[in-house]
Amino acid sequence: MISFELSVEDLADTRFAISPLHETISSLRVLRDPGLHALHLPWRRSALARLDPADAALLVSVVGEKLALPDFLTPRPAVFAPSFDEELAIVRRTAPHVVRHDLEAALVAGPLPEDDAAAARLRDAVCDALARFWEPFVAPLWQRMRLLLEADMTYRARQLAVGGARLLFADMHPNLRWHEGVLHIDKMIGRHHVVVSGRGLLLIPSVFAHKPAPPVSPGEPPSLVYPSRGVATLWEAAPSAGPSALTALLGAPRARLLRLLEEPLPTVELARRVRVTPSAVSQHLRVLYAAGLVARARDGRQVLYRRSALGDELAAPRR
Repeated sequence: MISFELSVEDLADTRFAISPLHETISSLRVLRDPGLHALHLPWRRSALARLDPADAALLVSVVGEKLALPDFLTPRPAVFAPSFDEELAIVRRTAPHVVRHDLEAALVAGPLPEDDAAAARLRDAVCDALARFWEPFVAPLWQRMRLLLEADMTYRARQLAVGGARLLFADMHPNLRWHEGVLHIDKMIGRHHVVVSGRGLLLIPSVFAHKPAPPVSPGEPPSLVYPSRGVATLWEAAPSAGPSALTALLGAPRARLLRLLEEPLPTVELARRVRVTPSAVSQHLRVLYAAGLVARARDGRQVLYRRSALGDELAAPRR
């Protein structure tokens, strides 16, 4: 078990970030173990069919025997949404002795670098392979992933505002437990207690994470990668409005939004589901609101939209 002891100041400094590098590194677990997440099997098959065998062997080799990842490959993001290249540049600067330590701590199988020169060569080879892996297999999906991750953060922020830290962590994952100011993370290869001491906790939602993943080493800055909500919807085709009187009346984009607004949803989540930009969704929502077909209410820093009674009647299927 790994645990984080969080003071009131630490909770006040708890924040979110999204990381394309973390997402790419987390996907390596799926390559190694297809049983982790059945939802990702089509992506895995496609990636392995096109991935250079040498790169595949190298990338899978840095995943530990118990699927832990070396800390040097997952640096804590310094800003809310760094680019992949910015994060990879940090990994390339990792000191060789840190590379050797982190590989050993993650229980990486196979022969480990015997000296700093070998560790530096391995670090550079892995970084080159990650760059080649990112471009065809993660980058084309990143915009869709980002919208999903931002929707998760919106939900988590609301949980924190409504119920504090207890509600924030309540439904993240069964391995997480909040008790008397301490966040307990079960089923970890590490066994240590970290007093956060004013450094705050960084929360990073992930599409490919199958369980919460803090740094392996207790000396790393406190952070937690956790499985995002709504991952199953990532691979769904965008809903089709279909031929109907509603579509003919409102147009396909607004009809599709009205059907989705059976439950309260923020703009960013609607944009993710219909796979358009949030600004495009906002324009349609303004028209629907002006027509009295949707209602809106502010919830903290976000605005939630839902069908009005008139919108419900218009969207109801006709016999």
